[in-house]
Amino acid sequence: MELSIAFILGVLLGSFLNVVILRIPQDESVVKGFSHCPTCRNTLKPWHNIPLFSWIFLRGKCAYCGSKISLQYPLIELLSGMVFLTLAMKFGLSFPALLIGFSFLTLLALSMIDFKYKMIPDSLNLLALIFAIFGAWNISGIALNFQNALLFAGGFTLLRFALSYLLTSSAHREAKKTLTSWSKNYHTYPFIEAMGEGDIMVAATMGALLGVKLTLVAIFLSALLALPVMLFTLKMSKEEQRVPFVPFLAMATFIVHMFDAPILRYIEVTY
Repeated sequence: MELSIAFILGVLLGSFLNVVILRIPQDESVVKGFSHCPTCRNTLKPWHNIPLFSWIFLRGKCAYCGSKISLQYPLIELLSGMVFLTLAMKFGLSFPALLIGFSFLTLLALSMIDFKYKMIPDSLNLLALIFAIFGAWNISGIALNFQNALLFAGGFTLLRFALSYLLTSSAHREAKKTLTSWSKNYHTYPFIEAMGEGDIMVAATMGALLGVKLTLVAIFLSALLALPVMLFTLKMSKEEQRVPFVPFLAMATFIVHMFDAPILRYIEVTY
């Protein structure tokens, strides 16, 4: 019974998550205004908005104009339901598990927005971090989550500074080779950022959810997950080579969170 409740709750939240993914990048309110078809703009009826089932019954098409409804909608609802189901299987129905689930659903929204628009909204990033910090069973756990979040936020900030400096210095050296008498007093090279500020906040969320050891494992796993995609894009244009990294960080975080006990045992035995 508990697992069914968890899955249904996750699916319902996934339906709202689709609204968040659609509206936040367009700077629209997620609480005001009724759901509507993005093509014909007709307001949807309540039976058009039943999670999972409406998409199936409508055969993936708008009831008014017949335009295709993106497969994203049922997939996000299903993934949200699976997230809550797996967390309920691990922790049962509890308030900390609910907050952890909220954090993962927010990471899921961030992943989709990063994938579609190459942007990471600060509002969702902060929300994921807050949910992760307070997803603990006692006050000391909250304090530890906050400490780990600060640790990885600081670590990623230093890493961003160091890598950006190295990349910009390399660009500077290349630019000096083509200096002329009129350009010698001007910067003819760009400042290159190695990573965005959004990635730093995601790293803080990972630290709060996983702790130090498991976050390092998740970062390594995310790189492994992203590697095939990055290799695939090598022959594409520079714009197409910009692979959104948040989806891989979120995926790795969830995998490590689900298998935290065996991973920790392996680390302790190995080291």
